[in-house]
Amino acid sequence: MRLAELVSTSAAVASTRSRKAKVAALAGTLARAEPEELETVTAYLSGTLRQRRVGVGWRSLADLPEPAGSPSLGVTEVHERLDEISRFTGAGSQSARAAAVAGLFERATAEEQSWLRGAITGEVRQGASDALVQDAVAAAAGVPVAQVRRAAMFAGATLPVAVAALSGGSAALEEFRLEVGRPVLPMLASSAPDLSGAWEKLGGQAPLAVDHKLDGIRIQAHKDGERVLLVTRSLEDITDRLPGVAAVVRALPADRVVLDGEALALGPDGRPRPFQETASITSTGIPVDAGPTIAAGADTGPEAGAVPVAVITPYFFDLLLRDDLDLLDAPAAQRWRHLEDLVPAAHRVPRLVTADAVAAAGFLAEALAAGQEGVVVKSTDAPYAAGRRGSAWVKVKPVHTLDLVVLAVERGNGRRRGWLSNIHLGARDPSTGGFVMLGKTFKGMTDEMLAWQTARFEELATSRDDWVVHVRPEQVVEIAFDGIQRSTRYPGGVALRFARVVRYRDDKSAAEADTIEDVRAMYQG
Repeated sequence: MRLAELVSTSAAVASTRSRKAKVAALAGTLARAEPEELETVTAYLSGTLRQRRVGVGWRSLADLPEPAGSPSLGVTEVHERLDEISRFTGAGSQSARAAAVAGLFERATAEEQSWLRGAITGEVRQGASDALVQDAVAAAAGVPVAQVRRAAMFAGATLPVAVAALSGGSAALEEFRLEVGRPVLPMLASSAPDLSGAWEKLGGQAPLAVDHKLDGIRIQAHKDGERVLLVTRSLEDITDRLPGVAAVVRALPADRVVLDGEALALGPDGRPRPFQETASITSTGIPVDAGPTIAAGADTGPEAGAVPVAVITPYFFDLLLRDDLDLLDAPAAQRWRHLEDLVPAAHRVPRLVTADAVAAAGFLAEALAAGQEGVVVKSTDAPYAAGRRGSAWVKVKPVHTLDLVVLAVERGNGRRRGWLSNIHLGARDPSTGGFVMLGKTFKGMTDEMLAWQTARFEELATSRDDWVVHVRPEQVVEIAFDGIQRSTRYPGGVALRFARVVRYRDDKSAAEADTIEDVRAMYQG
């Protein structure tokens, strides 16, 4: 299949809001793919690459060769070229990678160049979620979508399921089952602004479970005898990085186990550390993890001049399999009874099962006082819907907001082509009279907002290049965010997590925006 055909489908999907039309376009392209192309075509239709990392960033793609006049690239060739680029290492790799990138892009048309740049940088905006691609796989293969979703849950990914469905139909999909050692996609929670909203989403059922929402790394733990596998939310294997967590799982009194939970960095005082510290430890494998009874760090005495390090501790909230008992489809209350019987309280997420809204509010207050993000309200009779964001789990956490100033804005691509989209956010710095950048966001923007800000920032433009329009720092925007983390990328040393636009504040001047001291104080707090 030519890349041009796939890019055309991507454009068609991006141009419509109709789910039915999106599925039809995706399914038509999947049905035309050759068997050996299916995995690549499925990945590309979802706007992603099969390589986890290619080693190419925005700067490398800022100055591209002239586009080709006609399409000649095939999807398999593109995948193979990107594979080669991802393997460049050592001396001379940077120049070799740049040459390979140029060689690939000079064979791509303008439309293909735009799509490739978006796919490499993770910025393909076409509205084709994983669930939508699964619908398209079902339509193309002529199988029930529920069977595709369940197989994807067991496989931990859509790509192998697409290949199975389109080459072997229902019979091939039935081969996917819950197995120890093969991670499944995690069940996800929807959101509510408060407890009453969560109760309403769950249909007012009583009693409901209220769990502490930990700001850690989602982990799925598999145990088969002495063998333990730990994977992240994205199913990345991190077992070797967390030997203490693996030891906790290995010690559980069962031969075969599949658990869902969180790994959380705790300070010497036993309180949770910022998310960034947990993420840093679990991504680098720094050997500082252990259970809560193990001291944190080896050389932390005052004579060593060292600061005690964080301790990674596992907390589990669900049990999917215990020995020969598959609990995936069992009611939550049944799964939790097995969890309580198997996992010590020190390694379970705090949970309150109640029909009393006042008690639930008190439990939320306790979670926040303990340094947690909030709570997750859960149905007690729902099965484990792996890979789905449904209404059986609803997260509730306080919303933090800041009034910041827009410093620059990036041109949109995909469905946002022609608009100014991704805004650069700055906090006021009273010591210099300037602004300190805290990050970027395109989240939370409606089409009306995009149209308005495009006109507004063109009025404020001071300079521009092919990608970024720099503007006078005058427009104040209210930004919601989930937390603040340390940053070496931005000059203020901090950055916002999961920033999203609430509204533009025309009632405020830039002189009234929040300061970098305000942001740092929130981080310290």
